[in-house]
Amino acid sequence: MKNEKSHEKIMAYSLVAPALILILVIAIWPVLQSFYFSLFDLKLNSPTKSETHLSYSIDLERYLDNYPFLVGAIDNEIKKNHAPDQLGKAKDQLEKLDAKIQKDPKIKKNYDLVNDKLLNFESIDPSIALLKIDKDLANEIGHVSKEVKAEVKSAAKEKKLDQEKKIVGLASGMQDVVVKPNFIGLKHYISDLSSKRVWRALGNTMTFTVLSVGIELVLGLSIALLINKAFVGRGLVRAAILIPWAIPTAVSAKMWQFLYDGQNGIVSKMFEKLGLVDSMTHLLTTDTGAMFSVIFADVWKTTPYMALLLLAGLQTIPGSLYEAASIDGASKFKQFLTVTLPLLKSSLLVALLFRTLDAFRVFDLIYVLTGGGPANSTETISILGYKMMFSQTNFGNGSAISVIVFICVAIISIIYIKFLGRDLLNDGTGR
Repeated sequence: MKNEKSHEKIMAYSLVAPALILILVIAIWPVLQSFYFSLFDLKLNSPTKSETHLSYSIDLERYLDNYPFLVGAIDNEIKKNHAPDQLGKAKDQLEKLDAKIQKDPKIKKNYDLVNDKLLNFESIDPSIALLKIDKDLANEIGHVSKEVKAEVKSAAKEKKLDQEKKIVGLASGMQDVVVKPNFIGLKHYISDLSSKRVWRALGNTMTFTVLSVGIELVLGLSIALLINKAFVGRGLVRAAILIPWAIPTAVSAKMWQFLYDGQNGIVSKMFEKLGLVDSMTHLLTTDTGAMFSVIFADVWKTTPYMALLLLAGLQTIPGSLYEAASIDGASKFKQFLTVTLPLLKSSLLVALLFRTLDAFRVFDLIYVLTGGGPANSTETISILGYKMMFSQTNFGNGSAISVIVFICVAIISIIYIKFLGRDLLNDGTGR
């Protein structure tokens, strides 16, 4: 008996395992990757921060692009008797440093390889140019580079150098040959959570989510109750309300942009005639007008989706319950409160959960319609993350914002399940 139960348990786990692996690969792994990248100062526009670095490295390509020319330029100045003492000291420091760098056999091998490729004007793979070094050598390279630059500048003050700009530039370049670790821990999160722009983006996101989902719920439920009744042409009406939902979001956003146009927009003209706005231009050029515009466009597009989800729930309620309530003398409103709403709870939860998560992650509608403007008044947290990651190429901070979005979405889901979805999790037993 015990062996049979154990066998059944193994079978059950083996059936569930593919689903767990799929969830891990599709859902959890990308979030873990984003969290890992958020712990680094990762910037694509910075050569030394374009990858994650946990240890010190030397960039041999950059080093050999500076060192030989710097020593050669200093040597020329010394031959012309331009500050020979100071420049001679700088040259000795550089040559001793170079000898120390080449002392390591691993570095020496790649040193010669990179040098040959540079002399032949060949492209250099970063895997052979970037080598790990210990912290002491990294600090010494930085120290010598700093001292050489100071000595060159001091020599230039005493005696005019023929190649002053070139020597100072090469000496400055030597300070960038060491790639430092760009692990910064949780600094991105601390910075984001103390940033007014991030909090404003979260506020815009919450405003958009609460208002659009609330309006869509009321309108969607009203439409679902109406089209649940039997009337001529019901099938046609049900098909027609799907049109806004069927249009791609970017296309509908562009369409509403034309309708809101401050000079030729039909909707903006109607609103001005009705006295809802002072000027046609106010819809997309003021904070309140822009937020109203994106919510209005979202309600137009997504209310049919909400209506169809609730309609599916309404059709599962037996008509006999309404007949019994009617015989007991319950009014239509009483029937709605005591029959419709309790039995529609599961459908309401699913519709609200889907739409809330979708609205919280809104990107394409607002990005195409307003671009997050004017003055970031419609910038949501997803748009901020996109700008941070792709416009500013700050992948570290962009990843941190992505993780913040994930945490917010998880909190919203837990709240829904905690307060509205207990019956669902109990398999409808209510226990």
